[in-house]
Amino acid sequence: MATDSHRILVESTKRLLRRGAISHLGKIVNKTHAADLSVVFRSLSIAQQRKLFSLITDVEQKGILFSELDTDTFQDLIEDMKIDNIVSVLESMPADDVADIIGRLPEEKSKSILDKMKTAESEEVEDLLRYEDDTAGGIMVPDFIALREDVTAREAIESLQTEHSDVEMAFYLYVVDEYGKLVGVSSLRQLVVVSPETPLKEFMITDVFSVQTDMDQEEVARLVARYDILAVPVVDGSNRLVGIVTVDDVIDILRKEATEDILKMAGAGEEFVETKSIFKSTRIRLPWLFASCLGGICAFYIIGRFENSLSKVGYLAAFIPVIMGMGGNIGTQSSTIVVRGLATGRINVRDIWAVVFKELSIGLILGLVYGSLIGSVAQFRYSVGALALSVALAVICSMSIAALVGSLVPMGFARIHIDPAVATGPLVTTSIDIISVFFYFSIATWFLGI
Repeated sequence: MATDSHRILVESTKRLLRRGAISHLGKIVNKTHAADLSVVFRSLSIAQQRKLFSLITDVEQKGILFSELDTDTFQDLIEDMKIDNIVSVLESMPADDVADIIGRLPEEKSKSILDKMKTAESEEVEDLLRYEDDTAGGIMVPDFIALREDVTAREAIESLQTEHSDVEMAFYLYVVDEYGKLVGVSSLRQLVVVSPETPLKEFMITDVFSVQTDMDQEEVARLVARYDILAVPVVDGSNRLVGIVTVDDVIDILRKEATEDILKMAGAGEEFVETKSIFKSTRIRLPWLFASCLGGICAFYIIGRFENSLSKVGYLAAFIPVIMGMGGNIGTQSSTIVVRGLATGRINVRDIWAVVFKELSIGLILGLVYGSLIGSVAQFRYSVGALALSVALAVICSMSIAALVGSLVPMGFARIHIDPAVATGPLVTTSIDIISVFFYFSIATWFLGI
């Protein structure tokens, strides 16, 4: 198991650091993949991280580690590092990864780094920084293989061996016209199976999947996943090929977006807080819990409004948790299903009323089942028919409305271009709690005549 190996690596590293066994530690560090080292770094103090980093001899391994670290850890690591040392590592990395890293740094530091980098590389990075971080332009790789359509297969292979030998991920060969506009694509396999004298235009695929530079990265990831391609070309407004988004970037995007959605749905912000300080973690989560706080105050006032009913029939309070809980659970289920469906493209925002009606119907059916069950328990315990009926109806209303709210709110958010994951956190659960309490006491007061 990877988790077990990571645990052993972390414990071994900490033990060797305590003992000061630098020689032994250096051997382990330089034999360990940088992605695994990034896991170790999360468990170390900043002083230990710097000591460990100084033991890495391979500059490419340092580059991989840079790209794997979260923003806070990375900034702490390079805080006292010389600019020249940072630049030497960045120059060994792909331009898109460098742009991502520099985009996370304070403006003064990023400018110093760009000034020190080689002119060609810094211009490449600056071109990428012109695009928004979460767009195709912001995540694309500017290194790709593009040849004219009249080039033969033989000439294309020779070009791959000489001019394009340093391209990071040569998945496809793109074909462009004299203006650099994308007109076709060929797999490398197709290139070697045709006759050497065959020009590219005779066997290239002209129906090319491409994306605009301003397309959202999540949409790009969906396109790559939908069509099972290893890279997608990125074009500007005039269809000129400017870069490609590769499958490794897509994996990172899907992981990042999924993490953000889960955190938002839990009401814990949108940043991964496991490596942050107590103060920063508290500051991130504080505003997200404010909705719950307001909801609790509203529920308090609603219950206070029915204080007279509670004083006359004290056992009404016994069913508050189960009614709120059932409504909250089905509301969370509905909103999670809708948010996930929207994220994966299985649910279209144009089908809002079909989706809402389906979830409302499910909520009503489940409400009838559990309303009957909980109402029967109320009748068995207190032998008061009006109470049992009140509880049953309250559960039906709570679960039906919860399913309605849980599906309608995220669909509505998506319709107005607000991240629907936000709706699944405290916003939905808190509103459902308030609605559940209000309906329960209103129904019980009417049926019991209090």
